[in-house]
Amino acid sequence: MNAQEALAYLDSALWFGSKPGLERVGELLRQLGDPQKELKFVHIAGTNGKGSCAAMTASVLRAAGYKTGLFTSPYLLRFSERMQIDGREIAPEALARLVERIRPLAEAMADHPTEFELITAAALLWFRQERCDIVVLEVGLGGRLDATNVIAAPEAAVIMNIGLDHTEVLGDTVEQIAAEKAGIVKPGCPCVLYSQSESVENVVREICRRQGAELTVSCPEALESLADGPEGQEFAYKGERFRLPLLGRHQLQNAAVALETAAVLNRRGWRISRQALRQGLAETVWPARFEILQKEPFFVVDGGHNPQCAETVAENLLHYFPNRRRVLLLGVLADKDYAALTAILAPVADAFVCATPDSPRALGAQALAEHLRQYGKPVRACGSIEEAVAAALEAAGPEGMACAVGSLYMAGRVRACFGAK
Repeated sequence: MNAQEALAYLDSALWFGSKPGLERVGELLRQLGDPQKELKFVHIAGTNGKGSCAAMTASVLRAAGYKTGLFTSPYLLRFSERMQIDGREIAPEALARLVERIRPLAEAMADHPTEFELITAAALLWFRQERCDIVVLEVGLGGRLDATNVIAAPEAAVIMNIGLDHTEVLGDTVEQIAAEKAGIVKPGCPCVLYSQSESVENVVREICRRQGAELTVSCPEALESLADGPEGQEFAYKGERFRLPLLGRHQLQNAAVALETAAVLNRRGWRISRQALRQGLAETVWPARFEILQKEPFFVVDGGHNPQCAETVAENLLHYFPNRRRVLLLGVLADKDYAALTAILAPVADAFVCATPDSPRALGAQALAEHLRQYGKPVRACGSIEEAVAAALEAAGPEGMACAVGSLYMAGRVRACFGAK
């Protein structure tokens, strides 16, 4: 089996999709020798910010000298982005060998594992084979019944910002969704929580109480922004000074959670020095999160795809580009709440360019353009993402800026237009 055949197998529509439950992935992992039982984890759930926090935490652990696995989803351009060790993506031939081992076991099962369950099993097997000291494991969807929750109690369970997303699966209130996300908290496992609404915090606090889990909540009042510009941010948290290349006030909130997670790990016997904290945050790489791809004119890409993300993007656009013409390149999925997303972004936009993301769930560029005409601003629909990037730059002009936003399924192609790796 080669890498293309392995990806084709994982992408097969015969078992694509989400079927909540841990039975299938548990059975598959048992046949693989339960690799997850030989690994240590930081398990991260949440609606927004979990990928950024995972990238920061992995970078800090790597700076502390630990061989660190990182499992995230989705990917921007290459499937291999989802599985990394010390910042290096899994090699195509290594992925092929993993799938070759997993496939006959999965096909012999009465209830075939889903795509995400197969990918999770492959990642856990790879991390064990490579003898990772610790793995930063991002939840795919929800928490309680997500395939990643097959692990035993992690070194730390982290719950990031909770918002309304995947409501058809997780519930239609933030409290219901918080309960699903907090399903990754296990008996005796410390939990770190992103500071947010009292109702959400109360849900997580009660689950931690029932599980006998120590709860740490991040402290936004202890954050102080010291410098903030297109090159990155400097900030202090609880009196300690740090640098972060990621932009936006929300990333400082995410960094506070990563710092609290490191403190929890230190209390559990891991050795993460102040220098490792500073180095790890300063070296964090997490593409397509208000990432500046070009200057003169500025071009920014952000994978934000729900109303919470849109609020952050709008805030960042006003903060970093207050006096520039702002052109938004939008591409959305039809099953997302794109009406709420565009209502938040429209006031900060001077013009729109529309594209169709690389997904069968995408809303067509023409349909999105028709939706946007209600805001009375120039709108152009393009036949490809590459055409849309050129159109957005043209509409922005040399003194303006453009921002691609709306779907991570579009972000990879946008970055490739600028030669980003």
